[in-house]
Amino acid sequence: MNNTQHDFEDDKGPVPAHQHPNGGGWVADTAFVAETAYVGPNAKVYGHATVSDNAMICDNAGVRGNAKVSGDAVVGGNARVFNDAKVFNEAWVFENAWVFDNAEVCGRVKVYGNAWVYDNAEAFGRAKVFGNARVYGNTTVCGYARVHPVD
Repeated sequence: MNNTQHDFEDDKGPVPAHQHPNGGGWVADTAFVAETAYVGPNAKVYGHATVSDNAMICDNAGVRGNAKVSGDAVVGGNARVFNDAKVFNEAWVFENAWVFDNAEVCGRVKVYGNAWVYDNAEAFGRAKVFGNARVYGNTTVCGYARVHPVD
């Protein structure tokens, strides 16, 4: 029985957790991370989140709630994936980006900067969402689209 605990700084205090053997990052015992996935030493996976396949959670990134990260997806920097969001295939979410609610990011999409993809939004293909962009509602971003704020 695992008696190790970790505080994920989510106002729930220390909870049963372990360090992932592939990378050493913290994983709550309520979350699932495949042995083939990578969770870097400063990354966190908690709540009931799932990280599977060859997905990588790097740097100071966090995956929580019921979020799912799979395939060859990468979540890095200070990025957050949470609620019921899904990031899969070869998608990258990095820097200070957030993907949350019921959003889906897949294909070779890159979400970065301070961008948010949330609500029921979808981004797929080779799209890029960056800067302070906000993609939400029932919006779909696809193909080679570029979504960013106009200065």
